Amino acid sequence: MTARQPLFVGGSWVEPDGGHYEVIDPATEQTVGWAPEASRDQVHAACAAAREAFGPWSATPAEERAAVLARAADIIRDRLVPYAELARAETGATTGTARGMQVGVAAARFRRYARVEPAEWAIPPQINEAGPMGRAGVMGALAVRQPVGVVTCITSYNNPWANPAGKIAPALAMGNTVVVKPAPQDPLSVYRMAQALEAAGVPPGVVNVVSGAQAEVGEAAVASPDVDMVSFTGSTAVGQRIAEVCGRDMKRQLMELGGKGAAVVLDDADIGSAVSGIGTTFSFYSGQICTAPTRVLAQRGVYDQLVEQLASYARRLEVGDPREPDTVVGPVISAAHRDRVESYVELGRKEGAVVVTGGERPSLPTGFYVTPTLLVGCTNDMRVAREEIFGPVVVVIPFDDEEEGVALANDTDYGLIDYVWSSDVARAFRVARRLRAGGVGINTVGRNMEAPFGGFKKSGVGRDVGSYALHAYSEVQAIVWPG
Repeated sequence: MTARQPLFVGGSWVEPDGGHYEVIDPATEQTVGWAPEASRDQVHAACAAAREAFGPWSATPAEERAAVLARAADIIRDRLVPYAELARAETGATTGTARGMQVGVAAARFRRYARVEPAEWAIPPQINEAGPMGRAGVMGALAVRQPVGVVTCITSYNNPWANPAGKIAPALAMGNTVVVKPAPQDPLSVYRMAQALEAAGVPPGVVNVVSGAQAEVGEAAVASPDVDMVSFTGSTAVGQRIAEVCGRDMKRQLMELGGKGAAVVLDDADIGSAVSGIGTTFSFYSGQICTAPTRVLAQRGVYDQLVEQLASYARRLEVGDPREPDTVVGPVISAAHRDRVESYVELGRKEGAVVVTGGERPSLPTGFYVTPTLLVGCTNDMRVAREEIFGPVVVVIPFDDEEEGVALANDTDYGLIDYVWSSDVARAFRVARRLRAGGVGINTVGRNMEAPFGGFKKSGVGRDVGSYALHAYSEVQAIVWPG
């Protein structure tokens, strides 16, 4: 896996002007491969290639575009094992997660957007009725969807397969062309995706991939005059910078940003179910997921029981080499990120939180590991309760009544996904409707992959997934004519 990867620009594999940089396995600290460092000129060339390809690709019948996506899905599924091994090496994900939740989900997303139903192009409410237009008499009107144009897709490091696929597939299905800028920590998987798309018959320039560890690569991909839209997944701070650049040219934006998901555990909740759901924060991607329920709000009647069971759950989790079948918690993405997560645990101590379990570095010979950590005695004004840690760390805050629980949940800059646990479904729905978040899970941390996904407040702009992604990667055009 130590080959030097070229860029993918205009249908050609191109040597990077900036040389290559090392991609490190966060479990072994060994070299996975060498990723290309694109120059600003090469990024602009990729954007220009996407612009040139846009006209022919957008004019290609939707059925033909869908066939390309279907072939890509089949190729990815056929190569699942080697693709997943690369993803595991780049991200530190367990083998099961790399296969099922990374490569497997990517294949499913290409397959899903190869099956776009005509109704999904609908624009509610339909504007297809004639109506009076002043002295002009009766006018007919029709609203249709058009592709946005060239889309820069900037992807996250926690899932280098499902996240890019969730952008590329609906964008291509709608007739857009894309320039993909992968996360610098694990770009090699995205180049494998480009290989699969090339083999599936994507025309030159429709998909371009330009990577780099330097900020100027992403900046150039956002600022290019050939780009009409930016789709970004990552931190709120970077999203704010992208919004500033896009604002100069009124470029469309779709952003999934940070999260600090509140898990509101009411006093009639099934505690076992709540512990199982919240416990995924410790294990799934080692807590490196913006939808994780990292801020637990427990009603006082169940607070002690919940803390005890969460601590027991965390202690039972096997931390270690993600290649081993018994491993549940792998490493975080880098040494720098491990240090950042550990600094938050120490900050929590200084703020007055109590570390019930975790908080120390496991005794493993290599790798960037963080022991699953539970902080209690927290208040909602602590930084560990307000800032996204992005690691296997959960804070628990008590509350007295439903009113206070809702107020605490909403007292945050974020609003991506919140959660409610209660055995009273009507009560759970009542609380859910009052939460200022783009999504709310009731007695589950599972996702419906057709439900709209996106955030309130500083957690993002726009909605995607399912039919909503088709809407996100299109513009609405009104056509009117004399009656």
